Amino acid sequence: MTGQGRLSSSRQALLTVSIVLVVAAIGGWALVATKAKEPAGPPAAASGTTKASGPTKPGGAGRAASAPAKDSATFSLDWVGDMTFGTLNDWPADGTGSLIATMKPYLHSDLTVGNLESALGDLPMSKCSPHEKDCYQFEAPSYTAKDLKRDGFAAVNVANNHTLDAGPAGEVSTDRALRAAGLQWAGRPGQITYLIRNGIKIALLGFAPWSYDADALDIPAAEALVRKAKQHAQVVIVMEHLGGEGDDYRHVKPGEEYFLGQDRGNSIAFTHGVIDAGADLVMGSGPHVLRGFQWYRGHLIAYSLGNFCGYDTLGLDAYTSVSAILHVTLNAKGQFVKGSITPLRLVAPGVPEHDPDRTAVSYINSLSRQDFSGNGVVRISAAGTIKKH
Repeated sequence: MTGQGRLSSSRQALLTVSIVLVVAAIGGWALVATKAKEPAGPPAAASGTTKASGPTKPGGAGRAASAPAKDSATFSLDWVGDMTFGTLNDWPADGTGSLIATMKPYLHSDLTVGNLESALGDLPMSKCSPHEKDCYQFEAPSYTAKDLKRDGFAAVNVANNHTLDAGPAGEVSTDRALRAAGLQWAGRPGQITYLIRNGIKIALLGFAPWSYDADALDIPAAEALVRKAKQHAQVVIVMEHLGGEGDDYRHVKPGEEYFLGQDRGNSIAFTHGVIDAGADLVMGSGPHVLRGFQWYRGHLIAYSLGNFCGYDTLGLDAYTSVSAILHVTLNAKGQFVKGSITPLRLVAPGVPEHDPDRTAVSYINSLSRQDFSGNGVVRISAAGTIKKH
């Protein structure tokens, strides 16, 4: 090969290297430009984001939108007892929301929940036969769901003995009203409702002793549903609607409770069973009176908060008029951080008011001592603070 040939080859090699470097530079610039133009991903879910209500499948609608929260994260919860708003078109003239409007300052948690003991809609009620005694049926306008949302509620329990007051159509109407208002709900058969608060994924479940609800009489099935929820949520909260009704049923006793010929469940077996299965907090309604609170394996059970509101529908005697709001803070492991109650008293025609006499504190303390002495009795200070176990 001649010298000229060698020079040409060198020039060719140099030219080749130059082209490679230019291409690489252009390619690198293009890569940077492409990355700069990539659209941003969807914004992170806010702490108040909720997941769809209804039966959920693992990895489906109930999947958390973000990584599990740190153990130090917490969320606050408010729970109230039974809520009715009237019946047979007999509703407050100022709207159903007027019954609880004065309670809004006390409902300021990350997750406020109560027991909706009423169908929502404008349908003929069908549960009670004409002239049937000891049968009660409740219905409220669909806009009641929006009133609840406005006054601070995020979710309701729908598992109770008034689920079918307006028949299956009333059940559909109730779900439609809740969905339109942006309220979550729990308590239908097989239903697990997932929500996220402060990065913590929470499962809500509701139970009552009827087959048209998530059935509290089938304790093994309830435990299985709780275990399923625990697989997909950091914290599991159970709402139960159990027990007889009225003054004679203030005490929580072992065994089945019967009322009006109906099996109203075994409150102790049920609540302890779902905690054994993974529930972190159990909140109760149904007896229409306050019941005692209990610690079980370090978890709080509030067996009944009594009546929260009831327009011309609920009793207002010395026991049925006394009520409370439960305030609880839990961490990402479901552990109790702190808690308290706000004492209430219902006044005619069924409107809740703050009780300056704080009667609920003495009632709950007395019932807790009598029913659970030596077995997880809960103590509440005069100021309403729940003393840690």
